Amino acid sequence: MRVDLFDFELPPERIALRPARPRDSARLLLVAGERIADHGVLDLPDLLQPGDVLVFNDTKVIPAQLEG
Repeated sequence: MRVDLFDFELPPERIALRPARPRDSARLLLVAGERIADHGVLDLPDLLQPGDVLVFNDTKVIPAQLEG
């Protein structure tokens, strides 16, 4: 694996430092085949299709930064 493929510029203002407020205003990126579209979490019920699977991430985030 080439680690240089992971080098990219990410503007600081695009890095989430805290949860969205209100929580249901969080953004959602939909990738369906070649199609990519921006949505909000409130759109999720309308986007789900029969047979879709939801995976929930319930890990905790700690206020830390790793530099290497």
